[in-house]
Amino acid sequence: MQILIIGSKGFIGSHLVSHFNSDNQNNVFGCDIIEDNGPKYFRVDKFESSYETILKSHPFDVCIYAGGNGSVPYSIENPETDFQLNTIGINRILTSIQKFQPKCKFIHFSSAAVYGNPVFLPINEESKIEPLSPYGWHKYMSEIICKKFTSLYNLPTISLRVFSVYGEGLMKQLFWDLHRKIKTSKEVTLFGTGSESRDFIHISDLVNAIELLIKKAKFQSEVYNIGTGKEITIKEAANTFAKIYDSEVKIKFGGEIKEGDPINWRTDISKIKEMGFHPSTELSKGLQQYIQWIREKELR
Repeated sequence: MQILIIGSKGFIGSHLVSHFNSDNQNNVFGCDIIEDNGPKYFRVDKFESSYETILKSHPFDVCIYAGGNGSVPYSIENPETDFQLNTIGINRILTSIQKFQPKCKFIHFSSAAVYGNPVFLPINEESKIEPLSPYGWHKYMSEIICKKFTSLYNLPTISLRVFSVYGEGLMKQLFWDLHRKIKTSKEVTLFGTGSESRDFIHISDLVNAIELLIKKAKFQSEVYNIGTGKEITIKEAANTFAKIYDSEVKIKFGGEIKEGDPINWRTDISKIKEMGFHPSTELSKGLQQYIQWIREKELR
C-alpha cells in the first residue's frame, strides 16, 4: 500500500509510521510541521497547510490524518486555534483528495470527547453527542465534514472515536504527569477524586485496529469506537503505574474538577470486534513497557 500519514512526528503518527514500515509491501510517507530532510517526508505549515503539491506528486491508497491539536485544556484556552487545526485542517486535506485522488481511503482521528459525560455506559457509536470542550465539538464537526465529502463526492472516509490511548512516546496526560511528579516526591497529588474512570488502550492495539479497518471497513463515513471495552478508575490506573515505577510512592487526590474532563467512560467496541479486533495489551503490561521506555529515554 501507498500510505500518507499526516502528523507523522506526533505520538500516534510516529507509531503508525513504524508499524506500516515494518511490512515491506507498504510504501510509507510522513507529513508534519517539523523540519526533516529525510526521504518520503513532506513538511507543511501549521495553519496554512497546502496538500495539493503532495497529492499531485504521488499516488496514495490510504491517508491517515493524525495531526491537529490533541489537548482539551489548550482548546479551552485557544478555541479559535483548535478550530483551525482540528476542523479547517480536515476540510483542506479532503478538498485536495477530492481534486487529485478521490479513491484514496481517508482515516480521521476523532475522539471519545464527542460524547462528553454519557448518561449510560458502555458508550456505543449511537450514544448522545454532547461534548464538554471546544476540542470535542471541533472533533465532531470534523466527522461531519468527512460525511459531507463521502455523501457529496463519494470519497471513502471513516472517523475513529479513540478513547484514552497511552504508550511509549507519550509525553503528556496522566501517566507522564505521574512520572514527572514521582521524580520529585514520594507523595503525589492528582486532580479529581480518583473515582473518575477511563478506557485505556495501548498504542499497539490502536495501530492494529487501524490496519484492520483499512482492510475491512466500508469507508462510507462510518464511525468506530476504539478502546478496550474495560473501565478502569483513575485511582486504580495511577496505583498500578506507581507500583511498577516506585512501590514507596503514595498517591492522593485533591478533589478538583478539571474543566472539559468527563467523569466516567467505558466504550462498547462491539462494532469493531465483529470485524476481528481484539485488544491484547493489559494495562499493567502496557505500563511496564511505557516505564521501560521512560527510563531508557532518561539514559540517553
